[in-house]
Amino acid sequence: MTHLVIRSATGGGHEAPLVHSSDGERIASELAARGVRFERWATPVALAADADQAAILAAYAAEIARVQADGGYRTVDAIRLGPDHPDREALRAKFLSEHTHAEDEVRFFVEGRGLFCLHIEGEVLQVVCEQGDWIGVPAGTPHWFDTGERPSFCALRFFDNSDGWVATFTGDPIATRFPLLEQVLAAAA
Repeated sequence: MTHLVIRSATGGGHEAPLVHSSDGERIASELAARGVRFERWATPVALAADADQAAILAAYAAEIARVQADGGYRTVDAIRLGPDHPDREALRAKFLSEHTHAEDEVRFFVEGRGLFCLHIEGEVLQVVCEQGDWIGVPAGTPHWFDTGERPSFCALRFFDNSDGWVATFTGDPIATRFPLLEQVLAAAA
């Protein structure tokens, strides 16, 4: 289930949240108030277990065209991580370091789930994104992403540049103070 937790960025990450919701409209509203776009889309295609990037992009060609028409994102790829992916630990560690991008970070989750953590004006917004969630994080927003201990997700990634995912790491260890995917899910249960 898609879930949002908002906490003070100055806390240790385990204090009572300012906002705690699984209501899609509330999540969209809270994120919009902070400049983050969030929508729920249908995911009509069940991907084969061995679907490669070309098959994933072909399966979601209509959704890709819709995003590119609205935002002009020239480059699209698919990232798919499963619990047996050989680089899962290295990718998790890289994404867990707070970073920014010179362009919007736009993702459409077509399978599974992951945790976006956004550091915005004294708050940390933790968004469990699941299949059907589309999120647009504005350029320059400090954030990190948790794939989970046993990752299981596929997301389309939209870029304005042809280089794809390019991050500038902030060096702030803030991500180490906040709950990870499994902890956020357990608290939401």
